[in-house]
Amino acid sequence: MPIATASQTIGPYWHLIEDPSWADLTRFGAEGERLSLGGTVTDGDGAPFADVCIELWQADPAATDRFPAFGRSRTDADGRYHFTTLKPGPVPGRGNTIQAPHFALWVLGRGLMRGLATRVYFAGEAGNETDPVLSSVEDPARRATLIASADGPSAWRFDIRLQGAGETVFFDV
Repeated sequence: MPIATASQTIGPYWHLIEDPSWADLTRFGAEGERLSLGGTVTDGDGAPFADVCIELWQADPAATDRFPAFGRSRTDADGRYHFTTLKPGPVPGRGNTIQAPHFALWVLGRGLMRGLATRVYFAGEAGNETDPVLSSVEDPARRATLIASADGPSAWRFDIRLQGAGETVFFDV
């Protein structure tokens, strides 16, 4: 019988978050509406969670040589992370549904034996009301944990609470 071993939280690629250029998805000259996304990651006590790796994926705009549609950011000592990217548009979902513009995030860090998957939607986006994934979160207070708020021109804030009151919604993948 095989012996179970612990999962790796980020495997051999932790060094990739040491390079801040990975958090700039526009670094290769991507054209389009730029935006910044930032926030803090906190633990169950509300304390900042440092050295967390946040991976951002987006289906729109599509990945090209000038736009990878994927990035990584680490949290600093105060639990802050930051991305520069292009504003996503709506994308098709299952059964010909349309998903509201969003980012997919994957959270990796000390003590998390498996990554945590969540999504970031934009406050005031018309498609939020009919997005099939966002609509699947029935409790309005829980659904609100998936909505980024405007934080200035072309800037959005999305805080991630790992557990406790106001815990961010995480999805099974």
